[in-house]
Amino acid sequence: MYRPTDEYDATPPDPTQVDPAVLGALLARHGWRRRGGTAGHYARWTPPGGGGGASLLVPHNHRFPDSGELLGEALASLAQSGLPSARDVLTGLAVPSDEVHWEREVPDDGSGAALWVAQERLRGAARAMLLAGALGTYGRAGFYGARYKRRAEGFLGQVLAGPASAGRRLTAFVPVGAGRPAVAGLQRALHAIRDATDYQRATGGMEAFDAAVALGVCHELAEALIALVRDAEGVRIAVEWSPAAGVPGGFAARPEPVEFSPGDLPALQQAAQRYVRDEPSLPVRVTGAVVRLRRERPGGPGAVRLRVINGADVVQVRVALGEEDYRIAGHAHLVGLPIRVSGRLESRGGFRRITGGRDVTPVQVDEAERDRLMKSLQENLDFFEEACGGPLGEE
Repeated sequence: MYRPTDEYDATPPDPTQVDPAVLGALLARHGWRRRGGTAGHYARWTPPGGGGGASLLVPHNHRFPDSGELLGEALASLAQSGLPSARDVLTGLAVPSDEVHWEREVPDDGSGAALWVAQERLRGAARAMLLAGALGTYGRAGFYGARYKRRAEGFLGQVLAGPASAGRRLTAFVPVGAGRPAVAGLQRALHAIRDATDYQRATGGMEAFDAAVALGVCHELAEALIALVRDAEGVRIAVEWSPAAGVPGGFAARPEPVEFSPGDLPALQQAAQRYVRDEPSLPVRVTGAVVRLRRERPGGPGAVRLRVINGADVVQVRVALGEEDYRIAGHAHLVGLPIRVSGRLESRGGFRRITGGRDVTPVQVDEAERDRLMKSLQENLDFFEEACGGPLGEE
Protein backbone atom coordinates (compact mmCIF):
# COMPACT_ATOMS: atom_id res chain seq x y z
CA MET A 1 0.00 0.00 0.00
CA TYR A 2 0.18 2.57 0.08
CA ARG A 3 1.82 5.06 2.35
CA PRO A 4 2.23 4.41 6.08
CA THR A 5 0.50 6.95 8.31
CA ASP A 6 3.69 7.57 10.27
CA GLU A 7 5.17 9.13 7.14
CA TYR A 8 2.16 11.38 6.73
CA ASP A 9 2.36 15.00 7.88
CA ALA A 10 0.25 15.11 11.06
CA THR A 11 0.27 18.91 11.35
CA PRO A 12 -3.08 19.83 12.89
CA PRO A 13 -5.54 21.39 10.43
CA ASP A 14 -6.96 24.90 10.69
CA PRO A 15 -9.51 24.81 13.55
CA THR A 16 -11.92 26.95 11.54
CA GLN A 17 -12.02 24.19 8.91
CA VAL A 18 -12.77 21.38 11.38
CA ASP A 19 -16.34 20.25 12.04
CA PRO A 20 -16.56 19.45 15.78
CA ALA A 21 -19.07 16.69 15.05
CA VAL A 22 -16.59 15.01 12.68
CA LEU A 23 -13.80 15.31 15.28
CA GLY A 24 -16.07 13.75 17.92
CA ALA A 25 -17.02 10.89 15.59
CA LEU A 26 -13.36 10.15 14.84
CA LEU A 27 -12.40 10.25 18.51
CA ALA A 28 -15.16 7.75 19.35
CA ARG A 29 -14.14 5.52 16.42
CA HIS A 30 -10.57 5.33 17.63
CA GLY A 31 -11.33 4.47 21.21
CA TRP A 32 -11.53 7.82 22.98
CA ARG A 33 -14.20 8.02 25.69
CA ARG A 34 -16.61 10.86 26.21
CA ARG A 35 -16.71 11.82 29.89
CA GLY A 36 -19.25 14.63 30.00
CA GLY A 37 -18.66 18.37 29.84
CA THR A 38 -20.82 21.47 29.83
CA ALA A 39 -24.16 20.53 28.27
CA GLY A 40 -24.62 22.12 24.87
CA HIS A 41 -21.18 23.72 25.01
CA TYR A 42 -18.37 21.17 24.95
CA ALA A 43 -17.56 17.50 25.66
CA ARG A 44 -14.52 16.11 27.45
CA TRP A 45 -12.76 13.16 25.76
CA THR A 46 -10.19 10.94 27.46
CA PRO A 47 -7.59 8.73 25.73
CA PRO A 48 -8.36 5.08 24.98
CA GLY A 49 -7.46 2.29 27.35
CA GLY A 50 -7.75 4.32 30.54
CA GLY A 51 -4.06 5.19 30.36
CA GLY A 52 -2.35 8.51 30.82
CA GLY A 53 -2.52 11.41 28.47
CA ALA A 54 -4.26 14.74 28.35
CA SER A 55 -8.00 14.86 27.92
CA LEU A 56 -9.53 17.03 25.21
CA LEU A 57 -12.27 19.63 25.36
CA VAL A 58 -14.19 19.58 22.09
CA PRO A 59 -16.95 22.15 21.46
CA HIS A 60 -20.29 20.95 20.15
CA ASN A 61 -20.19 23.51 17.32
CA HIS A 62 -18.68 26.84 16.28
CA ARG A 63 -21.43 28.89 17.91
CA PHE A 64 -19.61 29.98 21.08
CA PRO A 65 -16.83 32.61 21.09
CA ASP A 66 -14.26 30.20 22.55
CA SER A 67 -15.06 27.33 20.15
CA GLY A 68 -12.12 28.08 17.88
CA GLU A 69 -9.74 28.28 20.82
CA LEU A 70 -10.95 24.97 22.27
CA LEU A 71 -10.64 23.25 18.90
CA GLY A 72 -7.14 24.63 18.41
CA GLU A 73 -6.04 23.35 21.80
CA ALA A 74 -7.58 19.92 21.16
CA LEU A 75 -5.90 19.59 17.76
CA ALA A 76 -2.53 20.74 19.12
CA SER A 77 -2.81 18.19 21.95
CA LEU A 78 -3.51 15.43 19.42
CA ALA A 79 -0.49 16.46 17.33
CA GLN A 80 1.77 16.34 20.40
CA SER A 81 0.40 13.02 21.64
CA GLY A 82 2.37 9.83 21.12
CA LEU A 83 -0.80 7.73 20.94
CA PRO A 84 -1.43 5.91 17.63
CA SER A 85 -5.12 6.80 17.96
CA ALA A 86 -4.26 10.51 18.02
CA ARG A 87 -2.43 10.23 14.69
CA ASP A 88 -5.33 8.24 13.24
CA VAL A 89 -7.78 10.98 14.24
CA LEU A 90 -5.61 13.68 12.64
CA THR A 91 -5.27 11.56 9.49
CA GLY A 92 -9.05 11.23 9.28
CA LEU A 93 -9.44 15.00 9.62
CA ALA A 94 -6.77 15.89 7.08
CA VAL A 95 -7.83 13.32 4.46
CA PRO A 96 -11.57 12.49 4.66
CA SER A 97 -11.34 8.73 4.38
CA ASP A 98 -13.34 5.56 4.65
CA GLU A 99 -11.54 3.14 6.94
CA VAL A 100 -11.04 -0.59 6.44
CA HIS A 101 -10.03 -2.51 9.58
CA TRP A 102 -8.52 -5.99 9.64
CA GLU A 103 -8.24 -8.08 12.80
CA ARG A 104 -6.37 -11.36 12.63
CA GLU A 105 -6.19 -13.84 15.49
CA VAL A 106 -2.76 -15.42 15.34
CA PRO A 107 -0.85 -17.47 17.93
CA ASP A 108 2.10 -15.75 19.59
CA ASP A 109 5.21 -17.88 19.95
CA GLY A 110 7.22 -14.92 21.23
CA SER A 111 9.77 -14.91 18.39
CA GLY A 112 10.65 -11.84 16.40
CA ALA A 113 10.70 -13.81 13.15
CA ALA A 114 7.12 -15.01 13.65
CA LEU A 115 6.01 -11.46 14.43
CA TRP A 116 7.61 -10.13 11.26
CA VAL A 117 6.00 -12.87 9.15
CA ALA A 118 2.58 -12.13 10.67
CA GLN A 119 2.93 -8.41 9.98
CA GLU A 120 4.01 -8.94 6.39
CA ARG A 121 1.21 -11.44 5.76
CA LEU A 122 -1.39 -9.04 7.13
CA ARG A 123 -0.06 -6.13 5.07
CA GLY A 124 0.16 -8.19 1.88
CA ALA A 125 -3.33 -9.67 2.26
CA ALA A 126 -4.85 -6.29 3.09
CA ARG A 127 -3.21 -4.75 0.03
CA ALA A 128 -4.50 -7.59 -2.16
CA MET A 129 -8.01 -7.13 -0.76
CA LEU A 130 -8.06 -3.40 -1.52
CA LEU A 131 -6.70 -4.20 -4.99
CA ALA A 132 -9.61 -6.62 -5.52
CA GLY A 133 -12.05 -3.92 -4.44
CA ALA A 134 -10.56 -1.50 -6.96
CA LEU A 135 -10.63 -4.08 -9.78
CA GLY A 136 -14.35 -4.53 -9.24
CA THR A 137 -14.96 -0.88 -10.06
CA TYR A 138 -13.46 -1.27 -13.55
CA GLY A 139 -15.48 -4.27 -14.69
CA ARG A 140 -16.87 -7.59 -13.50
CA ALA A 141 -14.76 -10.73 -13.87
CA GLY A 142 -14.06 -13.91 -11.96
CA PHE A 143 -10.35 -13.52 -12.68
CA TYR A 144 -8.59 -10.28 -13.63
CA GLY A 145 -4.97 -11.36 -13.90
CA ALA A 146 -2.95 -8.48 -15.32
CA ARG A 147 -6.02 -6.60 -16.49
CA TYR A 148 -6.51 -3.11 -14.95
CA LYS A 149 -3.37 -3.65 -12.87
CA ARG A 150 -1.85 -0.24 -13.58
CA ARG A 151 -5.06 1.61 -12.68
CA ALA A 152 -5.57 -0.39 -9.49
CA GLU A 153 -2.00 0.15 -8.32
CA GLY A 154 -2.39 3.88 -8.98
CA PHE A 155 -5.39 3.83 -6.65
CA LEU A 156 -3.43 1.99 -3.95
CA GLY A 157 -0.79 4.71 -4.04
CA GLN A 158 -3.34 7.09 -2.50
CA VAL A 159 -4.20 4.82 0.44
CA LEU A 160 -2.70 5.43 3.89
CA ALA A 161 -2.02 2.47 6.16
CA GLY A 162 -1.43 2.33 9.88
CA PRO A 163 1.03 -0.02 11.60
CA ALA A 164 0.29 -3.76 11.48
CA SER A 165 0.55 -4.13 15.23
CA ALA A 166 1.86 -7.61 16.05
CA GLY A 167 0.39 -8.84 12.77
CA ARG A 168 -3.05 -8.71 14.38
CA ARG A 169 -4.59 -5.35 13.50
CA LEU A 170 -4.30 -2.99 10.57
CA THR A 171 -6.28 0.04 9.42
CA ALA A 172 -6.27 1.50 5.92
CA PHE A 173 -7.47 5.06 5.28
CA VAL A 174 -8.97 5.24 1.79
CA PRO A 175 -9.59 8.80 0.54
CA VAL A 176 -13.27 9.23 -0.22
CA GLY A 177 -12.74 11.12 -3.48
CA ALA A 178 -10.65 8.41 -5.12
CA GLY A 179 -11.61 5.31 -3.23
CA ARG A 180 -15.20 5.24 -2.03
CA PRO A 181 -16.44 3.10 -4.97
CA ALA A 182 -13.68 0.58 -4.20
CA VAL A 183 -14.49 0.44 -0.48
CA ALA A 184 -18.23 0.21 -1.11
CA GLY A 185 -17.65 -2.54 -3.67
CA LEU A 186 -15.35 -4.39 -1.30
CA GLN A 187 -17.94 -4.22 1.48
CA ARG A 188 -20.59 -5.68 -0.82
CA ALA A 189 -18.24 -8.37 -2.15
CA LEU A 190 -17.13 -9.48 1.32
CA HIS A 191 -20.71 -10.17 2.37
CA ALA A 192 -21.36 -11.94 -0.94
CA ILE A 193 -18.33 -14.23 -0.58
CA ARG A 194 -19.30 -14.92 3.04
CA ASP A 195 -22.78 -16.01 1.88
CA ALA A 196 -21.33 -18.11 -0.96
CA THR A 197 -18.92 -19.81 1.45
CA ASP A 198 -21.75 -20.62 3.85
CA TYR A 199 -23.79 -22.08 0.98
CA GLN A 200 -20.90 -24.25 -0.19
CA ARG A 201 -20.20 -25.54 3.32
CA ALA A 202 -23.88 -26.38 3.80
CA THR A 203 -24.63 -27.95 0.39
CA GLY A 204 -21.31 -28.65 -1.32
CA GLY A 205 -22.46 -26.58 -4.31
CA MET A 206 -20.32 -23.88 -5.93
CA GLU A 207 -23.04 -22.08 -7.87
CA ALA A 208 -23.32 -19.31 -5.27
CA PHE A 209 -19.73 -18.32 -6.08
CA ASP A 210 -20.68 -18.01 -9.74
CA ALA A 211 -23.57 -15.67 -8.91
CA ALA A 212 -21.34 -13.67 -6.55
CA VAL A 213 -19.17 -12.45 -9.45
CA ALA A 214 -21.89 -9.89 -10.22
CA LEU A 215 -21.37 -8.51 -6.70
CA GLY A 216 -17.60 -8.11 -7.08
CA VAL A 217 -16.35 -11.49 -5.87
CA CYS A 218 -13.32 -12.72 -7.82
CA HIS A 219 -10.21 -14.89 -7.70
CA GLU A 220 -8.17 -12.00 -6.34
CA LEU A 221 -10.53 -11.46 -3.40
CA ALA A 222 -10.62 -15.18 -2.61
CA GLU A 223 -6.81 -15.36 -2.65
CA ALA A 224 -6.56 -12.34 -0.32
CA LEU A 225 -8.90 -14.04 2.14
CA ILE A 226 -6.96 -17.31 1.91
CA ALA A 227 -3.74 -15.46 2.80
CA LEU A 228 -5.47 -13.80 5.76
CA VAL A 229 -7.04 -16.96 7.14
CA ARG A 230 -4.13 -19.36 6.66
CA ASP A 231 -2.23 -19.93 9.93
CA ALA A 232 -4.78 -17.80 11.80
CA GLU A 233 -7.55 -18.75 14.17
CA GLY A 234 -9.90 -16.27 12.55
CA VAL A 235 -10.11 -12.93 10.74
CA ARG A 236 -12.52 -10.01 10.92
CA ILE A 237 -12.90 -7.22 8.36
CA ALA A 238 -14.89 -4.08 9.13
CA VAL A 239 -15.62 -0.92 7.14
CA GLU A 240 -16.36 2.49 8.67
CA TRP A 241 -17.49 5.38 6.52
CA SER A 242 -15.94 8.82 6.62
CA PRO A 243 -17.99 10.97 9.03
CA ALA A 244 -17.24 14.00 6.88
CA ALA A 245 -18.60 12.40 3.69
CA GLY A 246 -21.50 10.53 5.24
CA VAL A 247 -22.90 7.11 4.38
CA PRO A 248 -23.05 6.02 0.70
CA GLY A 249 -26.48 5.20 -0.66
CA GLY A 250 -27.67 1.65 -0.15
CA PHE A 251 -25.35 0.88 2.78
CA ALA A 252 -25.86 0.71 6.53
CA ALA A 253 -24.41 3.51 8.62
CA ARG A 254 -22.47 0.90 10.61
CA PRO A 255 -21.91 -2.12 8.35
CA GLU A 256 -21.67 -5.47 10.04
CA PRO A 257 -18.10 -6.83 10.15
CA VAL A 258 -17.42 -9.96 8.11
CA GLU A 259 -15.62 -12.90 9.72
CA PHE A 260 -13.81 -15.93 8.31
CA SER A 261 -12.25 -18.96 9.96
CA PRO A 262 -9.92 -21.83 8.98
CA GLY A 263 -12.99 -23.96 8.22
CA ASP A 264 -13.71 -21.65 5.28
CA LEU A 265 -10.39 -22.38 3.55
CA PRO A 266 -11.49 -25.38 1.42
CA ALA A 267 -14.43 -23.46 -0.06
CA LEU A 268 -12.32 -20.36 -0.72
CA GLN A 269 -9.58 -22.42 -2.36
CA GLN A 270 -12.05 -24.19 -4.62
CA ALA A 271 -13.59 -20.86 -5.60
CA ALA A 272 -10.21 -19.30 -6.38
CA GLN A 273 -9.31 -22.19 -8.69
CA ARG A 274 -12.76 -22.20 -10.28
CA TYR A 275 -12.57 -18.51 -11.16
CA VAL A 276 -9.26 -18.95 -12.97
CA ARG A 277 -10.39 -22.08 -14.78
CA ASP A 278 -13.71 -20.65 -15.97
CA GLU A 279 -12.68 -17.15 -17.06
CA PRO A 280 -12.74 -17.16 -20.89
CA SER A 281 -10.16 -15.78 -23.27
CA LEU A 282 -11.10 -12.54 -25.06
CA PRO A 283 -10.92 -11.58 -28.74
CA VAL A 284 -8.86 -8.38 -29.01
CA ARG A 285 -7.29 -6.06 -31.52
CA VAL A 286 -4.40 -4.46 -29.70
CA THR A 287 -2.22 -1.48 -30.58
CA GLY A 288 1.16 -1.50 -28.88
CA ALA A 289 4.82 -0.57 -29.15
CA VAL A 290 7.23 -3.45 -29.68
CA VAL A 291 9.66 -3.59 -26.74
CA ARG A 292 11.17 -7.04 -27.36
CA LEU A 293 11.55 -9.48 -30.25
CA ARG A 294 12.71 -13.08 -30.09
CA ARG A 295 12.94 -16.10 -32.38
CA GLU A 296 15.04 -19.22 -32.53
CA ARG A 297 16.77 -18.48 -35.81
CA PRO A 298 16.77 -15.95 -38.67
CA GLY A 299 13.64 -16.57 -40.69
CA GLY A 300 10.62 -18.42 -39.35
CA PRO A 301 8.11 -17.49 -36.64
CA GLY A 302 8.92 -15.52 -33.54
CA ALA A 303 7.45 -13.77 -30.53
CA VAL A 304 7.17 -10.09 -29.65
CA ARG A 305 6.38 -8.28 -26.46
CA LEU A 306 4.16 -5.21 -26.75
CA ARG A 307 3.69 -2.26 -24.45
CA VAL A 308 -0.05 -1.87 -24.87
CA ILE A 309 -1.36 1.51 -26.00
CA ASN A 310 -5.00 0.51 -26.39
CA GLY A 311 -7.22 -2.45 -27.13
CA ALA A 312 -6.65 -4.37 -23.86
CA ASP A 313 -6.59 -3.42 -20.19
CA VAL A 314 -3.08 -4.76 -19.57
CA VAL A 315 0.32 -3.10 -19.54
CA GLN A 316 2.26 -5.60 -21.69
CA VAL A 317 1.44 -8.72 -23.67
CA ARG A 318 3.45 -11.40 -25.46
CA VAL A 319 2.34 -12.35 -28.99
CA ALA A 320 3.50 -15.33 -31.06
CA LEU A 321 3.63 -14.43 -34.77
CA GLY A 322 4.21 -16.14 -38.09
CA GLU A 323 7.24 -15.27 -40.19
CA GLU A 324 5.68 -12.45 -42.23
CA ASP A 325 3.91 -10.83 -39.29
CA TYR A 326 7.10 -11.07 -37.25
CA ARG A 327 9.06 -9.35 -40.05
CA ILE A 328 6.53 -6.50 -40.17
CA ALA A 329 6.71 -6.11 -36.40
CA GLY A 330 10.51 -5.96 -36.54
CA HIS A 331 10.52 -3.28 -39.26
CA ALA A 332 7.95 -1.20 -37.36
CA HIS A 333 10.13 -1.45 -34.27
CA LEU A 334 13.18 -0.22 -36.17
CA VAL A 335 11.44 2.92 -37.44
CA GLY A 336 9.71 3.65 -34.14
CA LEU A 337 6.13 2.77 -35.06
CA PRO A 338 3.67 0.78 -32.95
CA ILE A 339 1.76 -2.11 -34.50
CA ARG A 340 -1.80 -3.35 -34.43
CA VAL A 341 -2.43 -7.08 -34.07
CA SER A 342 -5.50 -9.30 -33.71
CA GLY A 343 -5.82 -12.46 -31.62
CA ARG A 344 -7.19 -13.82 -28.37
CA LEU A 345 -6.10 -12.52 -24.97
CA GLU A 346 -5.59 -15.74 -23.00
CA SER A 347 -6.67 -16.08 -19.38
CA ARG A 348 -3.96 -18.69 -18.86
CA GLY A 349 -0.95 -16.84 -17.54
CA GLY A 350 -3.04 -13.95 -16.25
CA PHE A 351 -4.07 -12.31 -19.56
CA ARG A 352 -0.47 -11.56 -20.46
CA ARG A 353 -0.43 -13.45 -23.76
CA ILE A 354 -2.21 -13.16 -27.11
CA THR A 355 -2.59 -16.36 -29.11
CA GLY A 356 -3.42 -16.63 -32.79
CA GLY A 357 -1.67 -13.31 -33.52
CA ARG A 358 -2.37 -12.15 -37.10
CA ASP A 359 -2.99 -9.16 -39.37
CA VAL A 360 -0.01 -7.17 -38.05
CA THR A 361 0.05 -3.62 -39.41
CA PRO A 362 2.18 -0.58 -38.49
CA VAL A 363 0.28 2.37 -36.99
CA GLN A 364 1.09 6.00 -37.70
CA VAL A 365 1.62 8.19 -34.64
CA ASP A 366 2.36 11.87 -34.12
CA GLU A 367 5.96 13.08 -34.13
CA ALA A 368 6.22 13.43 -30.35
CA GLU A 369 5.16 9.85 -29.75
CA ARG A 370 7.42 8.58 -32.53
CA ASP A 371 10.41 10.41 -31.05
CA ARG A 372 9.66 8.88 -27.68
CA LEU A 373 9.47 5.39 -29.19
CA MET A 374 12.74 5.90 -31.08
CA LYS A 375 14.46 7.04 -27.88
CA SER A 376 13.20 3.90 -26.15
CA LEU A 377 14.58 1.79 -29.01
CA GLN A 378 18.01 3.40 -28.77
CA GLU A 379 18.10 2.79 -25.03
CA ASN A 380 17.18 -0.89 -25.48
CA LEU A 381 19.03 -2.03 -28.58
CA ASP A 382 19.97 -5.29 -26.86
CA PHE A 383 16.31 -6.31 -26.96
CA PHE A 384 16.18 -5.92 -30.70
CA GLU A 385 19.31 -8.02 -31.15
CA GLU A 386 17.32 -10.94 -29.79
CA ALA A 387 15.24 -10.85 -32.98
CA CYS A 388 17.89 -12.93 -34.70
CA GLY A 389 18.60 -15.48 -31.98
CA GLY A 390 17.69 -16.98 -28.64
CA PRO A 391 15.01 -19.41 -27.53
CA LEU A 392 11.34 -18.81 -28.11
CA GLY A 393 10.39 -19.73 -24.53
CA GLU A 394 8.39 -17.63 -22.13
CA GLU A 395 10.25 -14.62 -20.72
